[in-house]
Amino acid sequence: MTDGVRFYDRALRSMSRRQLLNVAWKLGAATIAPLAVPRTLLAQPLFRDYPFPLGVASGDPWPESVVLWTRLAPEPLDGGGMPTANVEVGWEVARDRAFRDIALKGTVIARPELGHAVHVEAQGLQPGREYWYRFHAGSEVSPAGRTKTAPAAGSAVDRLRFAVCGCNHFEAGFFTAFRRIAAAQFDFVFHTGDYIYEGRADGGRSAAVVRQHHGQEIYTVVDYRNRYAQYKSDPDLHAAHASAPFVMTWDDHEVDNDYAGDTDENDTPAEVFLLRRAAAYQAYYESMPLRHSTMPTGPAMRLYRPLRFGTLVDFSVLDTRQYRSNQACSGLSATGCTAALDASRTILGGEQERWLFDWLGRASATWTVIGQQVPTFARNMIRAAPQGQYAMDKWDGYPAARERLYKRLSETKAANPIVLSGDVHLHYGADLKLDFVNAASPTVGVEFTNTSATSGGDGAEVAATWEQVRPDNPHIKYHSARRGYIDCTATPSLMRADFKILDRVTTPDAPERTGGTLVVEAGQPGSMPG
Repeated sequence: MTDGVRFYDRALRSMSRRQLLNVAWKLGAATIAPLAVPRTLLAQPLFRDYPFPLGVASGDPWPESVVLWTRLAPEPLDGGGMPTANVEVGWEVARDRAFRDIALKGTVIARPELGHAVHVEAQGLQPGREYWYRFHAGSEVSPAGRTKTAPAAGSAVDRLRFAVCGCNHFEAGFFTAFRRIAAAQFDFVFHTGDYIYEGRADGGRSAAVVRQHHGQEIYTVVDYRNRYAQYKSDPDLHAAHASAPFVMTWDDHEVDNDYAGDTDENDTPAEVFLLRRAAAYQAYYESMPLRHSTMPTGPAMRLYRPLRFGTLVDFSVLDTRQYRSNQACSGLSATGCTAALDASRTILGGEQERWLFDWLGRASATWTVIGQQVPTFARNMIRAAPQGQYAMDKWDGYPAARERLYKRLSETKAANPIVLSGDVHLHYGADLKLDFVNAASPTVGVEFTNTSATSGGDGAEVAATWEQVRPDNPHIKYHSARRGYIDCTATPSLMRADFKILDRVTTPDAPERTGGTLVVEAGQPGSMPG
């Protein structure tokens, strides 16, 4: 035995179990020996704890492919607990739940630069069918997930069922809405944003806080990773992701409350805020089932993209945060804010707006669905809030941009426009008007706004101002201030939205009920009670 090997042997004998396992990371599952150290890839790692506590997810279904996601994180709230080494992860896709009939399999590298997250674009699948998938690393196997590919391009589709959800504040309640989504086994789930919240409610001291965030306000990539890990460790959210593919977009709290482009709510110098935005965007990509084409470059990340579901639904996903002009008139609510009327102001940015308008001109499906974050429809609040009628953070604060969108919907005659939105922690179903002041103005589409999964706590049957504003808003056909999600069903003849509500989220596992239903008939403008 050489002196070097004797020293190495004595060092190993003196190590604690934790220290020994840290060494084992670098050696893989082979017998510990100085010459066995692979320097670039761990094909057979030993884990300090179960490496898949964040579960699995799938997303962005195409006819012949879908994204499969997981992240190795044996210590999820401490940066992940992984070594700074590449780790080999196996994956498989099966045609059956028992994984007896394997359709695809392969390996992928989990890299420390991406927090040991993996994004597999599983290619060569059959259109419009269910699959099950899982991962393995070393001797450990992940939970299994269910996914579903989109129907074949140009194929007739009888029915498509999807959920709309968002605003899942961990501290404000339990994720029962996601438990109900998991049980429904949707074709896909659209998340409107605010997947995490970056701060803490009253520093975690408020009586409204049901459970507390790990850590304080988040700024670094490790901070954001830990926050996503805490959310994804929730069993109900975990189950929802394993139940169906998700189509993801973000709103503001994935970075900072009410941020607009390169401006945060505290007017931090742009060059400083963009460092935070870059960290947030990286952690978002690491945590979501997104395609490689969305990988961020510093503080830039392209999320707007199209999805097609046969001849039934053309779906466009938008980003109303990254490219928008700063909110006018202090960014709160205002009446008579002339700055907001500036025609150059944008909520989509020039490039995304041009992309969307071109997409609308080429839409050919029965239903033209626009999935985005903040409500586009106007709300006349003058009786309830005469000094703050218009919310500057919503499309109300960007009326010229809204007018351009509605006119484009009208001139392209895109079939049966449906806009999906979130953000406001309220359920709304509203007809979209070229002129909201004139009830006789043409209807150019219908908007379904989902309430929060938890944000705002239990809520109420209706908002406190609803009875005051209701007479002035005949275009709003449904409203609730409870928590929940929207259950949407599209067929060639109608689009149905069942507004699912939970009476309580401050206690776990509350039952859900349908608060109301709106139906849109293909070829007929506007919505009606179902």
